[in-house]
Amino acid sequence: MTRVAIIGLGFTPARPTSAHQSYKEMMFEAAQRAYADASIEAAEIQSFVTCAEDLNEGLSIFDEYTPDQLGAALKPMHTLPQDGLHGIADAVMEIRSGLVELVVVEAHSKASNILTLDWIVDYATDPIYNRPLNLNPHYIAGLEMNCFLHVSRVTPEQCAAVVAKNRRNALRNPAAAYAAGLTNEHVLNSPYAFYPLHENELAETVDGCVVLVLASEARARRANSQPIWVRGVGWANAAFSLEARDWAQADYCRVAADIAYKQAGITAPAREIQVFEVDDTYAYKELQHLEALHVFANAGEAGRATEQGATELGGATPVNVSGGALGVGNALEATGLYRAAELVMQLRGQAGPRQVKAAKVGLAQSWRGVPTTSGAVVILSAD
Repeated sequence: MTRVAIIGLGFTPARPTSAHQSYKEMMFEAAQRAYADASIEAAEIQSFVTCAEDLNEGLSIFDEYTPDQLGAALKPMHTLPQDGLHGIADAVMEIRSGLVELVVVEAHSKASNILTLDWIVDYATDPIYNRPLNLNPHYIAGLEMNCFLHVSRVTPEQCAAVVAKNRRNALRNPAAAYAAGLTNEHVLNSPYAFYPLHENELAETVDGCVVLVLASEARARRANSQPIWVRGVGWANAAFSLEARDWAQADYCRVAADIAYKQAGITAPAREIQVFEVDDTYAYKELQHLEALHVFANAGEAGRATEQGATELGGATPVNVSGGALGVGNALEATGLYRAAELVMQLRGQAGPRQVKAAKVGLAQSWRGVPTTSGAVVILSAD
């Protein structure tokens, strides 16, 4: 099968609100940047994928509203109601099938337009056993964190260190919305959202858009840009039911990672991968995901490494040097694509003051958020 590369990248900065732009204008801006980066015209693209959730958009059959601003009129186009990393997997399969050579993946967030986001998320809980409780869906994260801390022996201080690290990292990222020089004490002194989860440990929503151009190896070799190769993709879902899932382990992440590692030929992630962009929608999730990704033997080790600075920029295992979702913001379906976009810049050597030295291989991982057990992993390489 042909290899696949990312040859174009475009995005808008993540912002808490974007009253000056519609989602169509954000998509047009990101797409124009991506096409210029890839040195292509929209007419050359053969297929388009957009990642969006109709309930968040307030529109049904959302791909009816995306062709014009992407240059996709009268072209094959479909919507995935999933995180953007699933869109990369979709594009890879299209190209490897031999059907097309150029595919565009788009994901965006206009969260500031959504007045009742928590109600929409609660609509995804079980209609018989969970939804009648009429609880804010973040309570699920609080319950999971409580179980995770008990089983893993991770401490609240280690979770707070994740927030402080990622918010500080975001100070080096001009696209980040929630950069701040926080300390562990700032985090631990913030009010509880849902015990033991503090308010500062939740990623706040942002508006933004990311567009990637993917190409077959033959087409990438002809492109006037620096290709970043997709070495592995994987995705998985664990138990949907709150009553049946594993509350201490991120099984969906482990399965997705194992699939991606097998494709990429990676057996020792911590040694073979130089930079990790990992979902941190809630601070404890970064540590849980690092265990599931086999980066550390267990979450307790991940927590201690974070406390000791090993996951900082310049540390042995840099994690979320972009700022992650805690620093950049929770961009809904685009959150995973912001992680992938950071890797493209890192592997091209274009990350500026947050550049990881000698970065050749990177991993992006996403989770769709409560109440789901849906995740994806993408492994990218500079050569």
